[in-house]
Amino acid sequence: MRTTYAPLLFASAAVLAFAAASSAKAEEGMWTYDNFPIARANQTLGTNIDQAWLDRVRLSSVKFGGCSAGVISAEGLVMTNNHCVSSCVANLSTPQLQYNETGFTPRSREEELQCPGASAEILTDITDVTQRVQKAGEGLDGQAFTQAREAEAGRIEAEACGSDSKIRCQVVSLYRGGQFKLYKFRKYSDVRLAWAPEDRAATFGGDLDNFSFPRFAIDAAFIRLYEDGKPAATPTHFTWNPNKPTEGEPVFVTGNPGSTQRLLTQAQLMTIRDVVLPLDQLIASELRGRLIRYSEEGADQAFIAMDPLSGVENTYKRGRGRMAALIDPAFMDQLAGQETVFRRGVAENEALSAEVGDPWAVLADVQPLARELYPAMALLEGGTGMGTTSVAGGSPLFQWARAIVRGAQERAKPSDQRLSEFSDSRLAGVQSSLFAARPTYPALEQIRLEWWLSKTREWLTVDSPYVRTLLGKESPEGLSARLIEGTKLADPAVRRALWEGGLPAVQASTDPLIQYVLAIDAQARAVRTDWENRVQAPTDRASEQLAAARFAVFGDAVYPDATGTLRLTYGRVEGTDVPGQRIPAFTTFAGLWDRATGAEPFNVAPRLLSAKDRIDPATVMDMAVSSDTIGGSSGSPAVNARGEIIGANFDSTVLTQRNAYGYDRNVNRSVIVTTQAVTTALRDVYGMDHLVEELGVQ
Repeated sequence: MRTTYAPLLFASAAVLAFAAASSAKAEEGMWTYDNFPIARANQTLGTNIDQAWLDRVRLSSVKFGGCSAGVISAEGLVMTNNHCVSSCVANLSTPQLQYNETGFTPRSREEELQCPGASAEILTDITDVTQRVQKAGEGLDGQAFTQAREAEAGRIEAEACGSDSKIRCQVVSLYRGGQFKLYKFRKYSDVRLAWAPEDRAATFGGDLDNFSFPRFAIDAAFIRLYEDGKPAATPTHFTWNPNKPTEGEPVFVTGNPGSTQRLLTQAQLMTIRDVVLPLDQLIASELRGRLIRYSEEGADQAFIAMDPLSGVENTYKRGRGRMAALIDPAFMDQLAGQETVFRRGVAENEALSAEVGDPWAVLADVQPLARELYPAMALLEGGTGMGTTSVAGGSPLFQWARAIVRGAQERAKPSDQRLSEFSDSRLAGVQSSLFAARPTYPALEQIRLEWWLSKTREWLTVDSPYVRTLLGKESPEGLSARLIEGTKLADPAVRRALWEGGLPAVQASTDPLIQYVLAIDAQARAVRTDWENRVQAPTDRASEQLAAARFAVFGDAVYPDATGTLRLTYGRVEGTDVPGQRIPAFTTFAGLWDRATGAEPFNVAPRLLSAKDRIDPATVMDMAVSSDTIGGSSGSPAVNARGEIIGANFDSTVLTQRNAYGYDRNVNRSVIVTTQAVTTALRDVYGMDHLVEELGVQ
């Protein structure tokens, strides 16, 4: 039975000093809503928020795909970033009608269009299920340990949500296995695009300005939640504030930051630095080059490549910032010092030390295996949680084929014996993604598949048995062309028939991509099993012990790593005066006109430029805020102390990318498009008067 320790009871003066130093970084932390430090935030910011305020903000916050968003009216209207709806815009567009070029500006709700396969969720309840999940893995090792906990999580989800399609349940791991919480969401499966500006209005400055400030981008868009064919009733929502923000004012940012690695040990961080990031960066740079070359072949190619190229460039630039952090001696010394003090605090408590053992040593021993197995796991299976490499370059056709094949194989087993992503409680999400009608482009699919096959051969070597299975006697070029030219999986009816036909239909299929996935899947599964047995399971066990030690030393004053779950952070509207990053708090439309050159990427969107005389040049476009955000925070509502929405997070600065590993207030800045700019765009540029009225703007 686990012993409970009073936080800091046995801590040395050094540990106390470290705790004090950490708390001095008062704006640090991506906090869960059931452990938000209300008193600390109020003391830091001079605000007076309470639990009722937190509840309203949580129930107004939306998870939208890999992004965040906020409800802004009683009739399901939601604001997010334009780049968060880019896939929807691309799916609704054709080479003849490109909404990224014209903007999507429906004159009424009746003209709002459904985003294929999109869904949105609002977090309604949080329940602690730690003991139940941890107990399921007791006495087990390797993959049995991992599968037992995943199976228990699936049972908990099924018990809590049943077959209700309007509710989704998810057991989330926090503190790297130190806690498990059941999150219950209100799910909306009908999401429609309500407004999106021209892409050039949202991405002015292009990749050159990405992860930087000053910025001059209206990176905002509106979607609407629908239910039973009608706009959803959302009585709890943010109040729209169209006014100019004030420098120095407190700001809260609520959203779903994707992933941080602040609780990793020094040994784990060295694996990220030496193995994970180099692989991810090198192969991503080549995919970026291939997409750029394809986009230069013509207007249609540029349209097809635009969305995936933007995603790759964003990932690549983020990786550059993270690499810079991990080779910065001063930054790494700071992280090493924190680990040293933490270890000392555990060592000075004999009872605690005896219970948790030496998880640092266990994790250090795992790293040689992690370094050895990572390339095969990342390239053949993905999902390590360490890097960003995606199997088959993120090809939808390949992903559908794998989902169909594995879904057929896994559904033949009891739910608690399946791969976790195919448990009964998660099948609805798989089906929704699989059945959605989305356009695919053969040339783009071949680029992705060819790139993946060639990079896998390069990294794992020609003599690898994995590569021999992947390629046989074919070349990456010839194999990718054969598979993409022959597959019929672009048709959602074909995908549905295979899914519903189960394993007999899959095995009888003559589709070359289905047959290819069947041929390579056993080896990919073996790679996954090896990883789970030798890396993931011992890592999870040691991380759980570290979490217990951390709670014992620091109590609940420690926040968990970001995991794509809803978090709340806070800061102030302010720039920085750091060498290499001297930035103002605001940018204005006057700055946009001054920065514009008329040539890519500094050419102003046509509709925006034509409205120049109607726009007050002093209107604030974007602002910098000292909040603690990271990838996945895109679209996060920026809220003032009154609970009014004053903007949406859409970026951060290059130096902020070290935020994955540790918070540095001197350089940490979120980049936020203001509601003042969005109001101006809706009213004076795009003529969206019905939305302006719905927002209550006079």
